[in-house]
Amino acid sequence: MLLVVDVGNTNMVIGLYKGDDLIKTWRMNTQTARTSDEIGIIINSFFKDDNIDLKEITGAIIASVVPNIMYSLTHSIKKYIGVEPMVVSADMDLGITIVRDNPRECGVDRIVDIVAAKELYGTPAIVIDYGTANTFDVINEKNEFITGFITAGVKICAEELYNRSAQLPKVELVTPKNIIAKDTVTSLQIGIVAGRIGETIGIIEALKEGLNIPNAKVVATGGLANVIDPNREIFDVYDPVLTLTGIKILYDRNKK
Repeated sequence: MLLVVDVGNTNMVIGLYKGDDLIKTWRMNTQTARTSDEIGIIINSFFKDDNIDLKEITGAIIASVVPNIMYSLTHSIKKYIGVEPMVVSADMDLGITIVRDNPRECGVDRIVDIVAAKELYGTPAIVIDYGTANTFDVINEKNEFITGFITAGVKICAEELYNRSAQLPKVELVTPKNIIAKDTVTSLQIGIVAGRIGETIGIIEALKEGLNIPNAKVVATGGLANVIDPNREIFDVYDPVLTLTGIKILYDRNKK
């Protein structure tokens, strides 16, 4: 079995593959202060709760946007699982070309999303990941990662309004049912989420027109994508495990 780890700024998602099947996922907070023993004990507890033997794991791969956690994480996998983890980087055989001034500056989360979208859904594609930040990335028909950019995530927008405004409450992030607001909570919910919906639609239209890719498939991932487009009127595909799939694809491509 293969252990796949996606380390984001807020959460760390751990996936377990048996062959090509994702059979289990776990989620934990990304805390850079944790030691390798603490991380190892937590991972071990996940496996014990699901009656999975750590000895069945024959490989591991990590994709991380948090450099400060990598020492503890890699050592925890070596110590508690007994395998040397592969680490995703722009220097790997990606199966795509990163058209940037410095490919190594590109976040590996964006790379694995692009890789997965290309393999699963074809090109050209616009890949959107809704996380701590929102990323919009484009791969063309030549399998070139040609452009991409980052916007503030939905939760960041909500938290900044709460932190910087004395009388505004924290609100649940939900899809607006209409644009009529008669109280503060609804006003915030509509403003925050509708603003991101408008941003998404505007960026997709600009990319399709500016890059002359009118038929590009729009592939979305990240938990908050369902808040942005619950009825699939904006996205062609919503794939909640796109990132884990991309990491798995890169492991298979580079394991030799």
